[in-house]
Amino acid sequence: MFKKVVFSFIFAISFLGFSQEKESTKTKNVQILKKEFVIEGLNTISHKVWLYLPPNYHTSNKKYPVIYMHDAQNLFDDKTSFVGEWHVDESLNNLFEKTGKGFIVVGIENGGKERINEYTPWVHEKYGGGKGAIYIDFIKNTLKPYIDASYRTKLKAKHTALIGSSLGGLISYYGGLKYPDTFGKIGAFSPSFWFSDKVIDFTIKNGKIKHQKMYILAGGKEGSGMDKDAIESFELLRKTRYKKSNLKIKINPEGKHNETFWSEEFIPIINWLFNTN
Repeated sequence: MFKKVVFSFIFAISFLGFSQEKESTKTKNVQILKKEFVIEGLNTISHKVWLYLPPNYHTSNKKYPVIYMHDAQNLFDDKTSFVGEWHVDESLNNLFEKTGKGFIVVGIENGGKERINEYTPWVHEKYGGGKGAIYIDFIKNTLKPYIDASYRTKLKAKHTALIGSSLGGLISYYGGLKYPDTFGKIGAFSPSFWFSDKVIDFTIKNGKIKHQKMYILAGGKEGSGMDKDAIESFELLRKTRYKKSNLKIKINPEGKHNETFWSEEFIPIINWLFNTN
């Protein structure tokens, strides 16, 4: 069903977050937590966590929805990004100015060369991987409770999103279907469904969800078959009785597999997931 297409450049860059001599572009309401996390059973890497707080966080007593995202090196700061950043902070600041809607964003740095292991729930014959379940369990059982205890968050699944791109899109899709009672909103940007055919059986088994919203995004210029894989996953979810009004797909014919594409589509997806329009 899902054609196995290997985009060599995905693994060449691996979203390692290598920093060149570039100026920092993150806004004032973005910080890196002092606390780092070594994820037991995953690897020995100490993972940094980035935190975006809405512009009015310190001047109000409000609680906020939380968006968990992967590849934190590429979300907020051009200095730490590999091939450009998502501009998540600037985009959400602009959204706040227009709508008054604020969000907390928790970005987990990838483990560099361990990124494939972290973001894949199944093993690939050539590329390995397969420790994604441990990573998702860490977000659910360790990181989310820590964030909820430390910041003013809305706790319920309908206020909690999981968003990522490429392999990060795959692990967001997996985490959403595995734990819909924790992650009520999923943004799967250019998900790498080609990594394993096991995603098919997993979707059939876990896709009978009525209370979760999912947005699947793919580009027509990402590489052979990626847009078709996204469409096939969308149709499979529909057949498994995932509530149709909570499921949306967008195929941008001009979309390429890069941060520019994902950055441009970020706010439209947030608007749909959280009904901010």
